[in-house]
Amino acid sequence: MSTGAAAAVAATALTGVAAPAQAADPDVLAVDFAERTGDFRGGASGTLYGFGDEGAPTQALVNGAHITNTSQKAPYGTQHPSGDAIKVEDGFFAKHGEDMYIYMQDYYPEWPYNGGRRPGDDRTYNLEDGTYTQGGNGVWDFLEVIEFVTEAVATDSDRPQDYVFLPFNEPDGGNWYPNWAGQKDQFLGDWQAVYEKIQEVWARHGHGHARIAGPGDTRWQPERSRDILEFAKANDSLPDIFVWHELGINNLGSYRQNFADYRALESALGLDPIPVNITEYGMLRDMSVPGQLVQWFSMFEDTKVDAQTAYWNYAGNLSDNSARPNGANAGWWMFKWYGDLDGSETVKVTPPTPNGVDTLQGIGAVDEANRRATVLWGGTDNDVALDLSGLDKSIFGSKVDVEIRENALSGAEGLADTPRVIAAYDGLDVANGGLRLDVPTYDRYAGYQLIITPSQSRDVEADATAQPWRDTIEAEDMAITAATVYTQDPQANGGWQFLASGGKDVGSFNQVGSRAEWTVEVPHDGTYRLQVIGGAPGVPGRHALFVDDESAGTVQYAADLALNDNSRWKYRGSAELLVDLTAGSHTLSIRASADGTTRLPNSDITLDKVALTSVEEGEPTLYPASGFRLENGAALKWTGNCKGGAALSGDDRADLYATAIETGYYDVQIDWASTKASKVELAVNGDAVTEVTANGAGKWRSTATVHLNEGINEIELRSPGGAVVQSLTTIRNRAADSAAVSVEAEDMSLHGQASVTQLADSTGTNASGSAFAGWIGNGTGNAVEIARDGFAAPGDYDLTVYYANAETSGQHDYNPQVVDRLLEVQEGSEQVGHAYFRYTYSWNSFSQRTIPVTLSTADESLRLGNASAWAPDIDRVVIAPRLIGAPTTAAR
Repeated sequence: MSTGAAAAVAATALTGVAAPAQAADPDVLAVDFAERTGDFRGGASGTLYGFGDEGAPTQALVNGAHITNTSQKAPYGTQHPSGDAIKVEDGFFAKHGEDMYIYMQDYYPEWPYNGGRRPGDDRTYNLEDGTYTQGGNGVWDFLEVIEFVTEAVATDSDRPQDYVFLPFNEPDGGNWYPNWAGQKDQFLGDWQAVYEKIQEVWARHGHGHARIAGPGDTRWQPERSRDILEFAKANDSLPDIFVWHELGINNLGSYRQNFADYRALESALGLDPIPVNITEYGMLRDMSVPGQLVQWFSMFEDTKVDAQTAYWNYAGNLSDNSARPNGANAGWWMFKWYGDLDGSETVKVTPPTPNGVDTLQGIGAVDEANRRATVLWGGTDNDVALDLSGLDKSIFGSKVDVEIRENALSGAEGLADTPRVIAAYDGLDVANGGLRLDVPTYDRYAGYQLIITPSQSRDVEADATAQPWRDTIEAEDMAITAATVYTQDPQANGGWQFLASGGKDVGSFNQVGSRAEWTVEVPHDGTYRLQVIGGAPGVPGRHALFVDDESAGTVQYAADLALNDNSRWKYRGSAELLVDLTAGSHTLSIRASADGTTRLPNSDITLDKVALTSVEEGEPTLYPASGFRLENGAALKWTGNCKGGAALSGDDRADLYATAIETGYYDVQIDWASTKASKVELAVNGDAVTEVTANGAGKWRSTATVHLNEGINEIELRSPGGAVVQSLTTIRNRAADSAAVSVEAEDMSLHGQASVTQLADSTGTNASGSAFAGWIGNGTGNAVEIARDGFAAPGDYDLTVYYANAETSGQHDYNPQVVDRLLEVQEGSEQVGHAYFRYTYSWNSFSQRTIPVTLSTADESLRLGNASAWAPDIDRVVIAPRLIGAPTTAAR
């Protein structure tokens, strides 16, 4: 089903209850809001090596995903090039981070650690810096590693009390202690030794008790766990957090019993419950897939444990749950929705098969203080009947507003837009605390969010109807010529693969005649954005777009991950192209050849899904207060002329996460109310941008033209004097982009070894003008310089750098050992900004990353480089003032 069809079904639901879109009986998900199951834990948003370096991923992605716990590399570690806990702690702890775990064995470069052999006493370590010389010194080598790693955290971290030490990782696997019958005593003795050493280091720094986690087995191990707990209880070395891994497909069905068995074991041993962290969960197939992730989230939230997505690819992209340097994929949005439940109480949810594998599962929660109820679900191909009960009249009243959003798979690197409302109900009657809502399902990989509130001042049905037109088609449903439809079985290869929307994709798109065609009816004349979800295997590539058999442009793909068969052609990204269409029927044709004679460069790209969205009116996207994160005392207000708005005063703050499919200027429109002269302060991506004001009491609409970055933009709203914000809307303003200055690398001044390379068209590169500047950095002399032509004024700017970085360092069995490259920006001799630039899969494939800078002069040039290591290659730089003009406010 296309999303256009889904929207049509939803439109019939605006005055009633949606009918099922399919003939099959819907799956029933029962949610009882009266049966509370505890405070929302939010621990399943953990990640293993989700952080690479500072700003990789960006702060907007980290904060929006509400990451509460992560496991990272030990200081001085050599297992991976990035991911050092100390280096990423500031970004992790900035908002929602609580527990920073470190894998202490990741000091070693090999996998399995130390070649799979328990170290002996073959080295003498320098405890100041972790270096060593050959030859023993009477101390077990790993105990020395434990000491200097713990010492580094104790002395170098600003938050040592928030660290958790994980001495052993998968000791039952290939890491030192696989033979329990023969190695049990060795492990128990080693556990005691490392436990005491960590506590000794902590004590000498006056930090009190150090938190230690273990044992860290590959799976639930009843015998080993009993032996470890019995020993640790007797020797006063119990782990503060008990950990194991849940990695296989079938663990979706077995985890709850494993957890129950663990709690029963504690009880049998006379132990109080120990917090649990499942420090690795899920397979490749689960990452970036909302309908898979919600199944894992629901299990871990039910049992109130923390859990971390497994690390199957490279560090710094939230375990494949983000796209590009600053973008959301559909998986990120599921993390974001899950994090939005913070401050709620969870409620009883009954799915058709509670312990099923690849089945409908969900999470329900109620936030009494804000009179907001939420349900998240996914995992089924069938339509879903939500059987809702226990909606307390004293909280919600007798009529409620309902909005349901859909979040469909977009590929690991495909940009996912803000999930759209597919059904809205204004003032729906609640009978005896109950509702039944039938919701059409896109496919089993999609995720869904329902929010219920009392009746708001805004018209939720009208807001849903006002969304820009969009239609979507699966590639396998297009008219295919000289290409092949492939079925992507979600349980094939043990889960070591990435999934395709609808379960199929189109490949072997490698002939001159290869094409995929879609006849679509568009509602009006204007500009539309075509988005193609596809997999470009390790190199950038191109397709031709034809409309009604006339050439309409080039679909340019960036490279996607393709280092092994699990990712090649299956690690899918997205390509976007604007096209002008007249109202009526058109045939869109995606082709491997532009001239019918020769293939375009690297056109053998898999196609998964195609979407067409109207952007003629600026693609207005509304973010209602009912979806804000409310911090520091902010709350939804249910009286007055702005019911359902976010009441802000003093230090109160409302956070929201706005999507920009393309970098540029947006009119940020705030609907708000005040009882006196007041203002609303607007910060974007951590920087104060502007404030909007009103000179008295009333209802207001304020607009500011603000530069937003491709992907996710964190917007913070405050009102020290008091205001109620109903909503925020972003509207693309392409005409304002003329305020930005774009400088090609070949037009910059080059210093030292920095030089320009012209790429052949056969590379399929997405570099502007097929040229870039490389050999930048690795010394202060190798740099590029930009004159102040077109931005000769002090002020706040965004520098958007289009770059390539395909550097790797070292080998690993399955983790690409990618290196994040640092770029430093100077105004004259003063550094004004820096950022790490993540992997782009190919030196010929360019992505973008924005560095905010504040310039203090009108004429000092900008110098880009890296004093200590190589910087990324640079295609071009766009310099844009963060704010254009003065904000406006008008009564509404």
